[in-house]
Amino acid sequence: MDKFTSLTGVAAPLPIINIDTDMIIPKQYLKTIKRTGLGTALFSEMRYNEDGSENPDFVLNKPAYRKAQIIIAGDNFGCGSSREHAPWALLDFGIRCVISTSFADIFYNNCFKNGILPLVVTPEQLKLLLDDAERGANATLSVDLEAQTIKGPDGGTLHFDIDPSRKQILLEGLDDIAGTLKSDPSISAFEGKMATDRPWL
Repeated sequence: MDKFTSLTGVAAPLPIINIDTDMIIPKQYLKTIKRTGLGTALFSEMRYNEDGSENPDFVLNKPAYRKAQIIIAGDNFGCGSSREHAPWALLDFGIRCVISTSFADIFYNNCFKNGILPLVVTPEQLKLLLDDAERGANATLSVDLEAQTIKGPDGGTLHFDIDPSRKQILLEGLDDIAGTLKSDPSISAFEGKMATDRPWL
């Protein structure tokens, strides 16, 4: 998994509440177990018209946001089913950070497992960030995970909170297996002691 230390990129405003995982990646794309190739289907029901052409009104189809790496979203982002394809699609498109006032728990956890930083901010902070994101080509934010700050295009800085263990997972680029292997000496020592103390197990 790629490390996440800092990110400077265009932020796309998506001020819709209750964006569920079916909106992020509709069910017809769930047949694959590959983590790549889903970016073209991200938000497909909003991005494309019935004839398959792009919907020019959707934010990620607008020239300024086609290479957005950050999404500023409404409350309760990632609700609905627990499909891990949702963060896969976001990551494959190029999104490394989603900022909202709240996330569904399973989606939130899945983001950390896939190298995406989900940031929880206050409603007041979200309004400021949405204002910044509305600037089109100038909608560039800088997210510093180590310092836990978000810097806007005018230099204004917001601070965010994050669980220290989750922060470390992203900083080191650790998936669940790699995170467990960090504790290998302790695990091996425990198993050795168990083998000595309880050889019948």
